[in-house]
Amino acid sequence: MDLLKRVEIALDTIRPYLETDGGNVSIEEITPENVVRLRLLGSCGSCPMSIMTLKAGIEQAIKRAVPEVKAVEAVNLTDMDDPTAVLPERLQQ
Repeated sequence: MDLLKRVEIALDTIRPYLETDGGNVSIEEITPENVVRLRLLGSCGSCPMSIMTLKAGIEQAIKRAVPEVKAVEAVNLTDMDDPTAVLPERLQQ
C-alpha cells in the first residue's frame, strides 16, 4: 500500500473527532523527505487550538500508523493570538 493511502487511513482514525467540532483535514502533499503537509478545514482552520490538534492528535495518529513519516505540517495554521480565531462552540461555554 502506498504512503498516501496509509496516511489517509491514519487520518480517517482521527477525522470523527475533528468533525465533532466542525473541522476536518486534507493532504496537500507528501514531500520526498516524507513530510506530510496538511490543510486544516472548517473550524480547524480558524481555531486557536489548531496547533495542539495538529501536534497532539493528527501528527501522533499519522506517525503511529506510518512510522516513516518524518514530520507533519499545516499550510494554514491559525496563530493563538489571531483576532479572527474562533473556538468551536463546545469549547466556548
